[in-house]
Amino acid sequence: MYHTQQSLSLLEQSLNAKIERHFDTLDTDPDVLQQLLADKRSPNTKREYKKDLKNFFGEMTGTEPTQDAVLEFLHLERPQATAVVLKYKAKLFEKGLKESTVNRRLSAIKSLVAMGRKLGVCNYSLEDIKGEKVQRYRDTTGVSPETYSRILSWCDRSTQIGKRDYALLKLLWDNALRRNEVVQLNVSDFDSDSRTLSILGKGKGIQSEDIELSINTTAALVDWLESRSLLLPNDAPLFTALDFKHSGHRLTGDAILKVVKRYCAKAGVKKVMSPHRIRHSAITAALDATDGNVRKVQKLSRHSQLDTLMIYDDNRGRDQGEVTGLLDGLV
Repeated sequence: MYHTQQSLSLLEQSLNAKIERHFDTLDTDPDVLQQLLADKRSPNTKREYKKDLKNFFGEMTGTEPTQDAVLEFLHLERPQATAVVLKYKAKLFEKGLKESTVNRRLSAIKSLVAMGRKLGVCNYSLEDIKGEKVQRYRDTTGVSPETYSRILSWCDRSTQIGKRDYALLKLLWDNALRRNEVVQLNVSDFDSDSRTLSILGKGKGIQSEDIELSINTTAALVDWLESRSLLLPNDAPLFTALDFKHSGHRLTGDAILKVVKRYCAKAGVKKVMSPHRIRHSAITAALDATDGNVRKVQKLSRHSQLDTLMIYDDNRGRDQGEVTGLLDGLV
């Protein structure tokens, strides 16, 4: 009986305790920008938001986006805040920035305001400020499989750098990977036995997904890894720099771009090439090889919306040019 009364007494004390006893670390003036960045899982998204918001505060206040500066902006009345952001938007267009860039920067500001509302330090939204319409994927053309085969032939696979570059270029083509997806790969992500690769896809945060590899790409990756060391730690980068200054460091996105451009130049490709242009090429070639089966190719491209692939298919078909030719023959 005594123990029961004692337990009830402790329960009553807990129920009657002030919430602040456990949550007294809450800040009445939160750092909204830091909270916004902490809420984003992708390092790339964090970096872009930080850069875009730094640009906004630099342009409109001449200062860094400090905690006080951010709160000052969030404490404005809705008409004032809307006027500030519209003025900033006009400045961006005066500088000749593309619609997609303007929309990205507006999105960062809107996200900051939304976080401010969640934290109770802002009482307005920026819903009246609309983004600009952007025509996506106007040019999805790339290079043909024959041309890409010629590009691959320039890799001297008797050398370590040739082994690396061949494996990299094969992976970009066979799996239509995005540049940032390749940058983040570690040795542990590759399973040669099951011929799979675990990647962090766009918009997936920290959730990885397994993709299947071709026999030749698997062999190329094995050949590259065996040229490095037999005892690579699991967290070692899958692709590394080989120059004296950066040897062993993770290959950056810029370095991958340089690899692509170097081999395309050697192969005599005149079109401006990039890892994403290789992705366009691979997706277009896959649509050709499957006779336009967009659902199958969606498994390769990992586009969340089928409509995006339809743009590739439309560009591939050249239907407008065909109909123009038919009209020409009628007069």
